Amino acid sequence: MSDKHIYDLVVIGAGPAGLTAGLYAGRATMDTLILEGENVGGQVTTTSIVANYPAVADVDGAQLMNQWQEQVAALGVKIAHDQATQFDFTGDVKKVTSQSGKEYYGRAVIIATGASPRKVGFAGEDEFRGRGVAYCSTCDGELFAGLQVFVVGGGYAAAEEADYLTRFAKHVTVLVRADKFHCPPLVAAKALNNPKVSVQYHTEVKAVDGDDYLTTATLVNNQTGEQTVYHVDDGDRTFGIFVYAGTKPATRPFAGVLDMDDRGYLKTDADGATNVAGVYAAGDVIVKDLRQIVTAAADGATAATAAEKYITAQKQRLGIPIHREVKKSAQPVGQTSQVSADQQPAKQHSGKWLTADIVSQLKAVFSRMTKPVTLQLLENHTQHSQELDSFVNEVAQYSDLLTVERHEITSDDVLLPQLRLFVDGEDTGLHYAGIPSGHEMSSLVLGIYNVGGPGQDVPAELRERIAKLPHVEIKIGVSLTCHFCPDVVAACQRMASLNPHVSATMIDLGEFPELREQRKIMSVPATIMNDGPVIFGSQTMEQLVTAAEQAGQN
Repeated sequence: MSDKHIYDLVVIGAGPAGLTAGLYAGRATMDTLILEGENVGGQVTTTSIVANYPAVADVDGAQLMNQWQEQVAALGVKIAHDQATQFDFTGDVKKVTSQSGKEYYGRAVIIATGASPRKVGFAGEDEFRGRGVAYCSTCDGELFAGLQVFVVGGGYAAAEEADYLTRFAKHVTVLVRADKFHCPPLVAAKALNNPKVSVQYHTEVKAVDGDDYLTTATLVNNQTGEQTVYHVDDGDRTFGIFVYAGTKPATRPFAGVLDMDDRGYLKTDADGATNVAGVYAAGDVIVKDLRQIVTAAADGATAATAAEKYITAQKQRLGIPIHREVKKSAQPVGQTSQVSADQQPAKQHSGKWLTADIVSQLKAVFSRMTKPVTLQLLENHTQHSQELDSFVNEVAQYSDLLTVERHEITSDDVLLPQLRLFVDGEDTGLHYAGIPSGHEMSSLVLGIYNVGGPGQDVPAELRERIAKLPHVEIKIGVSLTCHFCPDVVAACQRMASLNPHVSATMIDLGEFPELREQRKIMSVPATIMNDGPVIFGSQTMEQLVTAAEQAGQN
């Protein structure tokens, strides 16, 4: 194993618990790796407003996690996008194997894999996901503008997100299965005191139904058994059901190895230690009463401190020298750009698009470009075209390798305005219908980096599969407020950058509702390959490549 890099600590998961573990490990100058298979920040990135984190009042969840990530990276902790799937916790050195087959080694491991939204299980829940049933208000809320919305749940998330959804919905009804909210009164008051929110207690969803969209919901009073049927309001095409009914821990790979309770949460002691020496757990994945950002952070700090003592004792026992030095700032790698996209202004915009902080980050990324990239604008005579022109020109001024080329067109076959990336006079297949601002700023930056620089790392096996893909036209419907969309866009566009037969177009559904209407889309990200079925939700590159292979065969 001498040729293998052995980290002091490997952290699985980059939510509040994992990032805090990395923060404390970095400050202790441990050689630390954080592995995250999905979105850095975890469930917090789907939270509209975080109002109960100490000394940080009313902050956007994604913004908070971006700041957290930058703080950890500044301590030299490496954050890598890779999905850990297999684990060997025997011996002094633990082995973690990723989905791509890459192996990582650490003297201690902290499991901070978190939990995912739990489905309720009512009839039609899976069938109408993305067509009326949703789980993320910040991703999908704006798609329900002017419509009736139901929120299922009675905890923190249900109360907070019901209040947030009134920004879009004409009315929000919270369905609480108990006789009251099971969260602090001040949190519940956000919903109870909002005139656009009503609450039905002892009420559950039995079934939903519809044609292309959700149009009916059968509700049942769990005390009396009385059933009522809600029909979509006259003039509306659909309504929304947002589910906030607790979480399911991501612990399946540890079954039979680590002790769990009957719900699948990991059992730990006061130091975060599991039943296996050198393996710790923190955050929403462990057995505890309160699952909040602040408790996850505390768990991460506790586990990292205990792990540091364990690692030091192990090295002393094995006669391994302990070399501790302050590491240089690390740049997180993977599908998510370090550009703080949520600092971007809204789409209706005048003046500068980029803050000084974002400009600094752009320059760092663009400095790694090795060849010229032409930003081709397909425009029409609209305000939206003028805004895209302004945005692209501002981005282009920060690299001598970026040039802007404009074409006025009137074709009805092209979504306008649109940005396309060209290299050496050839269309790279990386397209943006709408303005890639907001969270999609990261997609644009990564797109430029992928066609004009070294590009993101892709495992050799996936590269080979991507290279063999036949013609695949990918469309990704997004919302600029969605925190999951950029990863899907970036992964699809990375595929396009590696294969000239593949194209990947980001489409802002807020600006192009005709696609949303045509494909009956009520949730993002919504990925369409060769005009096949819509694929809803976050997808890994492995999943997207598999879908592209299937689309190419049809």
